[in-house]
Amino acid sequence: MADKPIRADKASAVAELTESFRAAGATVLTEYRGLTVSQLTQLRRSLGKETTYTVAKNTLAKRAAVDAGISGLDELFTGPTALTFVSGDVVEAAKGLRDFAKANPKLVIKGGVFEGKAISAAEVTKLADLESREVLLAKLAGAMKGNLSKAAALFQAPLSKTARLAAALQDKREKEGAEAA
Repeated sequence: MADKPIRADKASAVAELTESFRAAGATVLTEYRGLTVSQLTQLRRSLGKETTYTVAKNTLAKRAAVDAGISGLDELFTGPTALTFVSGDVVEAAKGLRDFAKANPKLVIKGGVFEGKAISAAEVTKLADLESREVLLAKLAGAMKGNLSKAAALFQAPLSKTARLAAALQDKREKEGAEAA
């Protein structure tokens, strides 16, 4: 299919899709059969500004994927297919698609591309189950801070033991001095 000549009026559409495939950090393919225009508009808004939800002809999308150097998607280009190009946080976009699909069962996640490799619908769901980048970074910072606090306490322990020992010896001498007098 990729070796057939393409009509001049379709070449710009393929070039645009190819550039979208290359620029996106991830691409998710969905089937939107049965969704209304208002539902698709709602989906586009829920995905955010860094994510583009585009309906494209399967033949043009296949050609663009091949031109972008992506393989393994041919079986996903059946039926009405929409492409979700994610240039921002992939996890947030996957969550948005998953949540919309739960609310609107007519939206079917077929699979996609993540970091240049084809992924299945189950793998897209796994991405959606991850916590956002900010949450993961906050957990990492908390773990690092906790370990640093433990290290500081460990280094302070000998000094505080010595101080407590000196205080105990002083108290003992004071008691012995009071008893002797």
